[in-house]
Amino acid sequence: MQNQFDPRTTTGGFDPAVSVGVPRAARDAGLRSYMLSVYNYMASGVALTGIVSLLFAPYAREVLINANGTGLSGLGWLITFSPLAFVFAMSFGINRMSTATLQLMFFAFAAVMGLSMSTIFIVYTGVSIAQTFFAVTAAFLGLSLYGYTTKKDLSGFGTFLIMGVIGLLVAMVINMFLRSPAMYYAISAIGVLLFAGLTAYDTQKIKSMYAYVAGTDMMGKTAIMGALNLYLDFINMFQFLLSFMGDRR
Repeated sequence: MQNQFDPRTTTGGFDPAVSVGVPRAARDAGLRSYMLSVYNYMASGVALTGIVSLLFAPYAREVLINANGTGLSGLGWLITFSPLAFVFAMSFGINRMSTATLQLMFFAFAAVMGLSMSTIFIVYTGVSIAQTFFAVTAAFLGLSLYGYTTKKDLSGFGTFLIMGVIGLLVAMVINMFLRSPAMYYAISAIGVLLFAGLTAYDTQKIKSMYAYVAGTDMMGKTAIMGALNLYLDFINMFQFLLSFMGDRR
């Protein structure tokens, strides 16, 4: 999503962690502060989504589901696709937007995602939703820690993972017409694996960006966009895993 700010797409092989003339201790402290900002944004976004989803859940059926109870209403479709509009607006407007505007867009996106995801409380029990959330949280922390600490360059996996996500979206559209239970579970299993891999990859990518944005006006913006990437990894992994762990009502 943020390839234009990904150092791995433009560098010639030198270590992105090296900043000439800056003491290592200062670099490390700056990097920790930067990553903490990313994780704070990401965690706040997930928390906001959860709160909005819980509060809106009692009204989700009458607002988002059509009168026949067989699919989404017109407003339901609008709310479902609105988060995508926010993602595109943030990604393509990052150079024109101020940090404050981008921050507002991120939290608006998280709130709309909460409205969209409120339907899970119609389909699954609260206990199974909570169990899946904590399982994904533990997995996310482990995968992100790996991406942050590993010395292995994960950039080679990026193209493969992104192509996998595109293929997954195509398969999901096809299965909207086929309605195959086997294909549904296969998509869910592949989705969990793809976004698990993207969690580690995105974490390393965000870490590598720091050397190129430190001390510039892009630092706050890339922190927000990094948080958006990790947020999407977490939410997608949660939704796909819920297909397996969730107990239907």
